Amino acid sequence: MKIKVGFGYDVHKLGEGEELWIGGLHVPHSKGSIGHSDGDVLIHAICDALLGAANLRDIGFHFPDTSSHYKGIDSKILLRRTVELIKEKGYEISNIDSSVCLEKPKLKDLIPEMQALLAKVMEIDPEDIAIKATTSEKLGFVGAQEGVTAYASVLIQKPCK
Repeated sequence: MKIKVGFGYDVHKLGEGEELWIGGLHVPHSKGSIGHSDGDVLIHAICDALLGAANLRDIGFHFPDTSSHYKGIDSKILLRRTVELIKEKGYEISNIDSSVCLEKPKLKDLIPEMQALLAKVMEIDPEDIAIKATTSEKLGFVGAQEGVTAYASVLIQKPCK
């Protein structure tokens, strides 16, 4: 079995009146992510981790923010395509461990729904997706509620030939 590890990170500025999408869910809040797509930091971090593990470059290479095709796109579509790309190389997802850093709103009650939704998109067991939520203790741009960050580690595998 060939096993590879990937790491992803994403950050988005928060703005008044924008929609906040995290883990494929719309999160009610007065501020939302500003981005070319829907600005879902968690999905973007997972995509980057998967692409990196499979040595397929990064999310910006496959889904450039200079393309009008991806303007406002639902990040679940990008995640589905990312999973297809790693499957084309013979890999399957073993597990994902991720963290979202956001001062407000609190995400803990939404995590099970995010896990179920992401598992469906990636066609894996929700038990194979860990999502943690934290704050930055009011420090930095996250603490000032100016932005949101997400980190993801993934393990992918394929049979040896």
